[in-house]
Amino acid sequence: MSRLAVRKTYKLFIGGAFPRSESGRSYVVTSAKGEFVANAARASRKDARDAVVAARKAFPGWSAATPYNRGQILYRVAEMLEGRRAQFAEELGGPKKAAAERVDAAVDRLVWYAGWSDKIASVRGAANPVAGPYFNLSTPEPTGVVAVVAPADPLLGLISVIAPVIVTGNTCVVVAAENAPLPAITLAEVLATSDLPGGVVNLLTGHQSELAPWLAAHMDVNGLDLGGVEDPDLALKCEQEAAENLKRVFRPTTEDWSPDPSLSRMTRFLETKTVWHPIGI
Repeated sequence: MSRLAVRKTYKLFIGGAFPRSESGRSYVVTSAKGEFVANAARASRKDARDAVVAARKAFPGWSAATPYNRGQILYRVAEMLEGRRAQFAEELGGPKKAAAERVDAAVDRLVWYAGWSDKIASVRGAANPVAGPYFNLSTPEPTGVVAVVAPADPLLGLISVIAPVIVTGNTCVVVAAENAPLPAITLAEVLATSDLPGGVVNLLTGHQSELAPWLAAHMDVNGLDLGGVEDPDLALKCEQEAAENLKRVFRPTTEDWSPDPSLSRMTRFLETKTVWHPIGI
C-alpha cells in the first residue's frame, strides 16, 4: 500500500502561538502554474486586533533588551534559517538554483541587520553643541508597534521589512504576501524557536484589502509600512486612516531587494529623544 503524505496545516502566528483564524476561513494557494499547493488561513479583523494586543504586550520587554541581545537573537534566526535552507527553497518554487540564492540572500540580510543592532544608536545619536553649561544628548528610541504589509517577494522581501523594524526595538504585525504566504509561516516556525520573545513578530496571512485598512486605523499602532501595497487606492485609504493618530508611514515603493539595504528602514521607525544635563552645578 502506498503511504499518504501528511499535509502541513498553515496557521497564523500571534503572540508566539500558531492559532487558526478565529473566523475559520482559509484560501487556496496555488503555484505559478496554477496548481494547488495548500490552504492558508485567512485572517480576520479580530485576528489583526489580537496580533496588535500581542505586539503591544511584547514591546516593553523587547525595547528594554540591550541592542547586543537583539542582535544575538537576529543572528540566531539567521542560523535557524540556514538550517532549513532546503525547505525554504522548495517553498519559494521556481528554478532550484535561483530559489537557493534567494534563501542565501535572506540569511545574509538577517546577519547584516544583526550587525547594526548595537551601532545604529552611535550613527543616529549625537552630542549637540549648545551655548550654555549643559550637555545636550540625542538618542534614538523605538516608535512602538509597527504594522507591515509585506512585499510580493515572499522571503527576502519579507526579511527586509521585518528585520529593520525589530532590530531597533519595535514590535510588529505583518501581513504576509497574499499570493505566496507559505514561506512567511515557515519563517514563523523559525522565529518561534530562535529565542525571539512571543509577540515581537506576529504574522497574518490573508487579503491585504481586508487587513491593511484596519491596521492603519488601529489607535494602538504607531507605525505603518505600506511597502507591499500595490493598489494605489488601498495605499491612499491606509494613509488617510493612519493620519488619525499621526502614525509614521513608509509609503509604497517598487524596490529591488537584491542590493544591500540602506539605513532608511531602520531610522524610519525610530524616535529621537533629546536630554539636557547641567554641567558644573
